[in-house]
Amino acid sequence: MRLHGAVRPGTSLPDYARELARVHHAVIGGERLAPSLRPRALVARSWSRVMRLGLDPDGGNARDPLGPDELARRRRGSPLGHVIDELGQLIGSVADASPMLLVVTDADGVILWRRGSSAVRRRADDLGFCEGATWTEAKVGTNAIGTALAEAAPVELFSAEHFEQAQHPWYCTAFPVHDPRTGDLLGIIDVSGPALTLHPAVGALVETGTRLAESRLWQRHMRRLERLRESAAPLLGTSSEPLLLVDDDGWVAHSCGVAAPHRIAAPSESRALAVPGLGLCVPERLPDGWLVRPSSPARPLALVLDLADAPVLDVRSGDARWRCALTTRHAEILLLLHAAGPDGLSARALSRALFGDAEHVVTVRAEVSRLRRSLGAFVESQPYRLTGGVRMTVQPEPAASRFVRESSTPGIRSLTAMTDMDRLNNAV
Repeated sequence: MRLHGAVRPGTSLPDYARELARVHHAVIGGERLAPSLRPRALVARSWSRVMRLGLDPDGGNARDPLGPDELARRRRGSPLGHVIDELGQLIGSVADASPMLLVVTDADGVILWRRGSSAVRRRADDLGFCEGATWTEAKVGTNAIGTALAEAAPVELFSAEHFEQAQHPWYCTAFPVHDPRTGDLLGIIDVSGPALTLHPAVGALVETGTRLAESRLWQRHMRRLERLRESAAPLLGTSSEPLLLVDDDGWVAHSCGVAAPHRIAAPSESRALAVPGLGLCVPERLPDGWLVRPSSPARPLALVLDLADAPVLDVRSGDARWRCALTTRHAEILLLLHAAGPDGLSARALSRALFGDAEHVVTVRAEVSRLRRSLGAFVESQPYRLTGGVRMTVQPEPAASRFVRESSTPGIRSLTAMTDMDRLNNAV
C-alpha cells in the first residue's frame, strides 16, 4: 500500500496551511472553487461522506470514550497487543523525543494505545484524541485514522484537510495493519503531531512500523504451529493414515497422506468437518490443537448451495452428509464465486458485486474471512474463488430462485439479468 503524502517536498508549511484553510472555508460554505484550489480527491471524497452524515465542522461532535473495562477488554482481544512494545520501541522512542504522538487503534477505529511526550498528549486530550475514543469519520469527521478505514488505504492529512476546525493545527499519518494470515484488518497505526512539524520521513516511519507489526504477527503464528507439531510428534509418528493437525482456528500445522490446504474450517467437537481430499472428518481434541481424520474412506466432496428457503450449504461425500446454515451475505458470496468460475473475483470486484462500488474492500475481506472460518478450504483467496476439484451446484437454478429474484445486491441482480438473457437467446 502506497502512501500519498499530503505535502509536496519543499512546500512552505505555513503558506500551505493558510491555503487549505481557504479551501476548507469555501467548500464547507458551498462556494465554487477554481480548479487550483480544490481539495485532493481523497479529501473531497471524505468531506462529501462526512457532510452527508451531518457532522459539524465547528466541533461538538461527540467522542464518547469507552470506559476502562471495555477498553481493557478490547486491548486483550487485539492481536496488536503482541507487538505494541516493539512499536513503542520503534516509533514511540521518536515520539517521546519530539512533538509526535503514536496511536494504535482496533479495526473499529477505537484508540487502544497512545504514546508521546506529555505536552503533545495534553494537546491531544483537549481534542478528545485519547484512549477509548472512536476516531472514525462518522464520529469526528475527516481524519487520517477514520479516512484510512473508509478508503482501506494509507492516508496522510495536513492541517485544514481535516473536517473539524479543531483538528486543523494537526497532521496525521495512518496505515492500516492487517492479519498476515487472512488479510483481515486489525487496526490502524497512526503518527500525529503539530501540523507545522510535519516531516517527509514520518510516512516512512509509520510504514516501517506497520511492516514490523505484520512481520512479527506472522512469526508468532509460525511459532505456534511449530509448538503444536512438537507437542503432537509422538502421535503423528505412529500414524500412517491420512490426517491433518490444525490449531483452534483451522490453520494446518502438519499433514499426512493428503495435499494440505493452508486452512480448514475451525474445528469443533459438536460437528463434523468437510475437508477437500479427506471428505467428511471428525475432529479430535488435542491439548494444543486438533487431529482431523476421515470418518470413512475419503470420497470426493460435492457442494449444493440450497436457496429454496433459508440458505444452506449441503456438503456430500458418498453417503455421508453435512449441512451448514449460511447468512444471506455468505450465500451471496458463494453464489457470486460460483458464477465467476475458476478465475474468481478480486476483493475490489467482489465489493462492486456486493455493494455497487469498490469502496468496501475492508468489509469484503472481513466477510470472506468469516465465511472461510466456517467453511475452511472451500474458498481460496487472491483472487477469491471456490477451491479446485470441488463441484458446487445451486438449487433451485438462479432464474427460478426466490432468493435471487428478491435480492437487491448488484451482483446478484446482474446474475438474474444474465439468466433472463440466456433463456431469451435459447428461445431464439
